[in-house]
Amino acid sequence: MAKTGSLPSFVKANDEIKTQRPSREEAEAAVRTLIRWAGDDPEREGLVGTPDRVVRSYEEFFAGYDEDPVGMLERTFEETDGYDEMVVLRDIRLESHCEHHMVPIIGKAHVAYLPGKRVVGISKLARVIEVYAKRLQIQEKLTAQVANTLQTVLQPRGVAVVIEAAHQCMTTRGIRKPGVTMVTSRMLGAFRDDPRTRAEFLAMIGGAGQRRSGGDD
Repeated sequence: MAKTGSLPSFVKANDEIKTQRPSREEAEAAVRTLIRWAGDDPEREGLVGTPDRVVRSYEEFFAGYDEDPVGMLERTFEETDGYDEMVVLRDIRLESHCEHHMVPIIGKAHVAYLPGKRVVGISKLARVIEVYAKRLQIQEKLTAQVANTLQTVLQPRGVAVVIEAAHQCMTTRGIRKPGVTMVTSRMLGAFRDDPRTRAEFLAMIGGAGQRRSGGDD
């Protein structure tokens, strides 16, 4: 078992969100204000406990701000008997929130890498996706963050990430187009440079992301 070497400072700097958080009481007061703005009475029986419940749910929805995805990947394994083929984790359930409307983004992620000298536990791949998803996001940024972090920390020969998701900011409001799925991809290293490697990955995940198989433009 090995730990990776030192990381460029920009990796951790980009992950840090420095902001002054309000108190729990202030957060609950903000929820009561929104209830009044919506036209209801926050003191009526059905709503009196809602501010507390909303704040507790936000602690779950946005738990990714309190976790370090880089640290999760630093414990790796070198005893692989020379395994150097693709490692793929597909159909990872993804739940995030749109940073423009703060409504859910629901979908799945597929991630792959070509090991260099080390591999990482597969649960860590899913955890990295979870950490970045549990923040206010746009799908394009989420896709890039996951791929860039895996490439920087694991230093593999390549990384591929494809995310397919439905955005409630589009399906339940505004243009209201249910059934629409957004697909984004980020291909690095061999997945970007070698069409055969990219095609093998896309075949493994069922062809998702074919329309963006050229890279992350």
